[in-house]
Amino acid sequence: MAKPVLIVHGGAWEIPAEQVEACRAGCRRALERGWAALAKGASAVEACEVAILELEDDPVFDAGIGSHLNRDGRVQLDAILMDGRTLKTGAVAAVERLRNPIQTARLVLEHSEHMMLVGPGAEQFAVERGVSLCNPSELVIAREVELWYKRKHESDAGRGRFQPKERLGTVGAVARDAQGNLAAGTSTGGTACKYPGRVGDSPLIGCGCYADNQTGAVSATGQGEEIMKMVLAKAACDRLAGGLEPQAAAEKAVAVLGERTEGLGGLIVVDAQGRVGAAFSTPNMAYALRTADSADPVVRL
Repeated sequence: MAKPVLIVHGGAWEIPAEQVEACRAGCRRALERGWAALAKGASAVEACEVAILELEDDPVFDAGIGSHLNRDGRVQLDAILMDGRTLKTGAVAAVERLRNPIQTARLVLEHSEHMMLVGPGAEQFAVERGVSLCNPSELVIAREVELWYKRKHESDAGRGRFQPKERLGTVGAVARDAQGNLAAGTSTGGTACKYPGRVGDSPLIGCGCYADNQTGAVSATGQGEEIMKMVLAKAACDRLAGGLEPQAAAEKAVAVLGERTEGLGGLIVVDAQGRVGAAFSTPNMAYALRTADSADPVVRL
């Protein structure tokens, strides 16, 4: 039997002092929920899903409820899950009526011949698999409405483009289960005031997420357009294949992201041997991890 491992993150960004404790607490709850599943014999895929479900339901993060509003004042969500044993992936993008897009991502992974569904088609698939749609207003919170109105006023007044300073609260998880199988997942509301229909790195295989039993599992977070240029999650796994340990692979991938694109980001990694790594170039990245050899979780920010 392999030793289970779970890491979760709440995004790499400049976390305000007043939100630090909430981010820590949210990551800890997600870790505990995912670890409880692993302890009962759940697969790595299931552990990643349930951990991310907890993060999507926490409005402090940019995923699920509390996500950023796009240019038109609506929430559009993206999510992905990847199974390192089969390389099968399930992803959804630009959905507006799914409270927990990671749930539908898993349904796509397990019950669809496709690997990604978007917009109304993804929502239709979710309904056909028994998922209830939510009212889009349920995903909107006062903090994000206030930010949206502020940025729109600045744009209408001619003080720059309708684009705020990045807040990168994407969430994700990577896991190794008792059978030695790996999985990774990522979920996001994207960037604030993004163009309607914009899809970033998070739900794209190899960019915001990748898992392969032969190398490792990675969930990335940061400036999506720059991460896509580097296919960052796959790049980190390739460095594992090249012989680097997870911490070195994570640090190298983030360094190259900055060198080639000047982009900011972060990622979490677990390799096929159950070793872990995490790196980021932003001021902060909230994450939590636990291994079978640790009595208590490690929560960092």
